[in-house]
Amino acid sequence: MNDSVGCRIPPGTDTHTMSLTAYGEQRWAAAMHGLETLTMSPYQAGWRLRVVPSIGHVLVRKVTRRVVNRALHCWIADECGLSTVKNSLAVLVRVLEQAVRDGVLDANPARVAGWQQEYQRAQTERSTPRSLALPDAVALERLATALVQRSSDGYAGWGDIVRFAAWTGTRFSEVSALQAQDIDLSTWTWQVQHFTVSEPEGLHDRPCRGRHHRVVPLRPAARELAAGRLETARHRPQARLFSGPHRSRFTAAALRDATHWDDVVDELGHEYLRRQDLRHTGLTWMADAGLPLPLLCGAAGRPPQDTRRYLPPDGPRLPAQSPGERPVSSAPARRTGGGRSVFPRPPAE
Repeated sequence: MNDSVGCRIPPGTDTHTMSLTAYGEQRWAAAMHGLETLTMSPYQAGWRLRVVPSIGHVLVRKVTRRVVNRALHCWIADECGLSTVKNSLAVLVRVLEQAVRDGVLDANPARVAGWQQEYQRAQTERSTPRSLALPDAVALERLATALVQRSSDGYAGWGDIVRFAAWTGTRFSEVSALQAQDIDLSTWTWQVQHFTVSEPEGLHDRPCRGRHHRVVPLRPAARELAAGRLETARHRPQARLFSGPHRSRFTAAALRDATHWDDVVDELGHEYLRRQDLRHTGLTWMADAGLPLPLLCGAAGRPPQDTRRYLPPDGPRLPAQSPGERPVSSAPARRTGGGRSVFPRPPAE
């Protein structure tokens, strides 16, 4: 163990059962040894404001490259500045490097490469999200069909998941957690309330918070995908409308691996398209179809200054809407009551 700065681990301390937060507090002095005073302040802020809230609860020995990447993507998605992300990652590298020296980890999972490109891509998304959208419904159908054909088991559900995510402008994690009771048939809207996450114990659904809890209007193409599933789940309000091959939760990573996503999008000429970029497709198409800005903001979960970037420069392009779609309502983005839910929710305990 490292005792170069006189900070040995107290005898009897079981570091293998310590959370990252507890370990960081225990070994902070050793991990930060040699750091300049000027650098200490942003490192402390990065640790306290980003590392601990994101992954501080994870056991040190269970911190993997996947866990670090997820935290990194969350910081980028939260629009943290470049220096903020860099300092947060740097302090995590130091703490986990100490864990390597202490024999808790075999290698440092925080030494990741390529995150700067991910950051620049996020900047592009925020400035020109329309450039990341599929051109039309025909391109979406080709993509969904090709993904099913390339999957090892030919599971048709992958195609429906991709179609639904694109038409609603949502994430795969949100589609995975969609329950029948979340759809309001009186207004054909989806109350996005949960999303699926991967944890050491398996896949679980978590409640959406803040701007991720929103109302998404279902266009005719999305309604058709949901209608049959809603009929099947008429007496099961908590039934999942979309699931993986084993009728269970799924993740974007599982879809990617099963359908060879990266190869398929390259072959179709959409090499820029990542799995979560279908959000931009859905929101761009909603804007092209003339969805009012308040509703578009509600569907995106973003403020007007960000959502306006989805608006076409020359006004609505109605051909982009799905076949048979009626003019968009100008109702408010969020309902406070009066709408009939397909399933009554159980009373709060």
